[in-house]
Amino acid sequence: MCGMHMQESEREPVVEAEFEEIEMAEMAGVIPESAEILAAPNPADEISIARPRPFLELPEPPSTRKGMARVIVCINQKGGVGKTTTVINVGAHLATMGLKVLIVDCDSQGNCATGLGIDKSKVANTTRTLMLQPELAAQCRYATPIEGLHLVVGDRTLVTLEQELVSELGRERRLCEGLAQLMPHYDIILIDTPPSLGIVTINALVAADAVMIPVQTEYFSLEGLALLATTLREVRSRLNPRLGVDAVFLTMHAPTLLNGQVAGQVRETLGEMVVEPPIRRNIRVAEAPSHGIPIHLHAPNSHGGEDYRHLAENLALRWGLATRKNGGTD
Repeated sequence: MCGMHMQESEREPVVEAEFEEIEMAEMAGVIPESAEILAAPNPADEISIARPRPFLELPEPPSTRKGMARVIVCINQKGGVGKTTTVINVGAHLATMGLKVLIVDCDSQGNCATGLGIDKSKVANTTRTLMLQPELAAQCRYATPIEGLHLVVGDRTLVTLEQELVSELGRERRLCEGLAQLMPHYDIILIDTPPSLGIVTINALVAADAVMIPVQTEYFSLEGLALLATTLREVRSRLNPRLGVDAVFLTMHAPTLLNGQVAGQVRETLGEMVVEPPIRRNIRVAEAPSHGIPIHLHAPNSHGGEDYRHLAENLALRWGLATRKNGGTD
């Protein structure tokens, strides 16, 4: 015990001497090598010396099958990045361009219905119906206030679907079977997904030609993008070899140093896969769902209205969808 106390008392002068050495060195403008780990970070330095790994070797998107809608899943395993808002507003803008658009809500919260002014309590057939009874696919679509835009409503019954399908053969392809009857009638099918990677999300990825990925301009979102890249590779190798990545776009963007650094990192890493413009933070975008209408009807000249209009136009060009009025068949 005495020896232990002596060792502890012997350490103290060493530590004090170290700090005195650092203090004197700082006054002289020189930091000794032994003191580097004790030096405070310089606020002017970059936010982190850590760099995302070069993980984003995302698969190239396939071409659209002739005579069929292109099926796009909006996905990010991080929640709150604007998936539902994007699906509603991009889908609505594409419909105003004369395209036939179907939105399929695979999220049990069913927010797409709220954002498009549909009363979920009056809906008989939902995404659950589409997956369990594909022969009723045509009856699962509901009209919205936007001409040319239809919705398959998601609701809380999707929560129990995974347990019901756990022992079923081909459970990952149920949504694919339901959409097969609807694809000839649309130009584009947009699927909204929950942040969790359950059986419903897997069904969406198996049914899809490609994904589009909203990335919030914060560093946690970069980690979510790495996780998603791994998920896409696994789905491609085991269930859907066609699955590719059509677009990555930035959401909830603000003119701050942090947002600018994250946006720059995404653009540098992904290059042409990033579709502009970033969706700026805008209160009008948040208000629109409370009125049951998309942003182009609520506040078309707001930052959110302008950003989503430009994003939809650029996505349409990327997908090779010719703009036409009253086009498509149903």
